[in-house]
Amino acid sequence: MYKTARLSILLSSFLFVFAGALKAQQVSQTDEEKAYNKVVTQRAVKITAVLNISDSLKADRITGIIADQYKALNQIHDQAKAEIKAVREKYSSDKAAAEEKVKVVENERRGRLYMQHAEYLGKLHAELSAAQVDKVKDGMTYGVFPLTYNGYLDMLPNLTEAQKTTIRAMLFEAREHAMDAGSSEEKHGWFGKYKGRINNYLSAAGYDLNKESKAWQERLKAAKEKPKK
Repeated sequence: MYKTARLSILLSSFLFVFAGALKAQQVSQTDEEKAYNKVVTQRAVKITAVLNISDSLKADRITGIIADQYKALNQIHDQAKAEIKAVREKYSSDKAAAEEKVKVVENERRGRLYMQHAEYLGKLHAELSAAQVDKVKDGMTYGVFPLTYNGYLDMLPNLTEAQKTTIRAMLFEAREHAMDAGSSEEKHGWFGKYKGRINNYLSAAGYDLNKESKAWQERLKAAKEKPKK
């Protein structure tokens, strides 16, 4: 009887400690979620601010839509990372099998991102003009599209209209991918990939980009050093 009572006390103590640890973990996760929600809401507020929306209720709706998109993307990427980690652990002794399983996970991630992307743009277009939606896209991708495009125009002032259109189309596609990326590095990576394609396209059209880039940098330096009147 004494042993049974002692066992009961020990079990109760264990359950109490376990419950406390679980509660602490839940609180920690909640705090982490709160911190993340605060960050993405601040990002969304900054993006909404450049849209010049006079209706405060509408502005709040747009902020909510953008913040929710960040959260949805984060969930998709986190789930894929967890699944990939589990796959690599399960098939640690079979690299070929692991890579095949990882491809399946990546394909599923791309499918979910595609659907989320379409749903998100549908919500934005229902509330905003095409120009405003473009500003949202640029806000989510650090304005790399317009900066890069204008850089090409400035570096290569003799581009034809057809070449300008092609460059814009490639950068537009890069931005669509970058919007769904899970990190700043990945976002910039998409633009880097498409800049490589643009450079190959321009090289094939006869441009010596090393020469053009050097001349452009010299022009920028000269303009900066030119005394103001």
